[in-house]
Amino acid sequence: MAPAATESETVDQTVLTLRKVLVSESEPLARRFRALFSLKHVACLQPPTEQTLPAIQAIAAGFASKSALLKHELAYCLGQTLNRDSVSYLQHVVKDVEEDAMCRHEAAEALGALGYDDSLDLLKKLRDDENELEIVRETCDIAVDRIVWENSEERKAEKLKPRRPSSTRNFLSSKDTARCSVSAISLPPPDLPTAVDAINALAKGLSDPSALFRHEIAFVFGQLCHPASIPCLTTCLSNTKEEGMVRHEAAEALGSLGDEEGVEDTLKKFLNDPEQVVRDSVIVALDMAEFEKKGEVEYALIPEGAAATAA
Repeated sequence: MAPAATESETVDQTVLTLRKVLVSESEPLARRFRALFSLKHVACLQPPTEQTLPAIQAIAAGFASKSALLKHELAYCLGQTLNRDSVSYLQHVVKDVEEDAMCRHEAAEALGALGYDDSLDLLKKLRDDENELEIVRETCDIAVDRIVWENSEERKAEKLKPRRPSSTRNFLSSKDTARCSVSAISLPPPDLPTAVDAINALAKGLSDPSALFRHEIAFVFGQLCHPASIPCLTTCLSNTKEEGMVRHEAAEALGSLGDEEGVEDTLKKFLNDPEQVVRDSVIVALDMAEFEKKGEVEYALIPEGAAATAA
């Protein structure tokens, strides 16, 4: 009888199986997303394990995908790892002018979330390049401020809890360096009477001239999961003149509210939207909605299930 596999070997197989699912263009997009978030869990473990680097490499392998939505989510996940090994992959994406702007934006934001100062030169160069896309320049500006603060004496003097995986989207400091990073600071818990008024106030940001800001507002609504945001998110998703990156964020925010009446029916109306990133977002959002209805613990591909499908 062959000896039982060690825990390390089991994790090895799980990471390899999840990587196969993630990079396979024949796999359903929702399943690839679940594999991604399973890999993210491994990559973000603190302290790092011997599987941290393989998980990061597996996530980065997904950048060969044709899906801009998936690639932008890969960048977001790498930004959550707090690991320097993620930096080179993100730098490659953000400086690739042939890459989708939404992906480059997310890669720049992820570099800001990681906070390593060896990304500053690249981010400043892109920020100051007048020929660069506005969305990339704006994000690089935010990321530079985030990294400068993270490495400042002011930051070192603050008594903060140990760092956890975060995003520039959630970056708070005494200096308001980016309007899109502070949207949710003063929002009350959703069960308080003032929550609806706060949601309505935030919704006004969906009329802001900055697409970056509008998409961050939709992201915040997705984090809050408050039913009061459904009407403005629906309006945003329905606006075919809106930027794809904003509509995509609105779709995913609605997915996080999938257990609310009528949300799934609304999302299904956009399964054949002319814009690919919106169609993909709706597919993932509907899968998220199903996850919410079933009350599953983690939006992920269960490792045992993934291993069982390995050939």
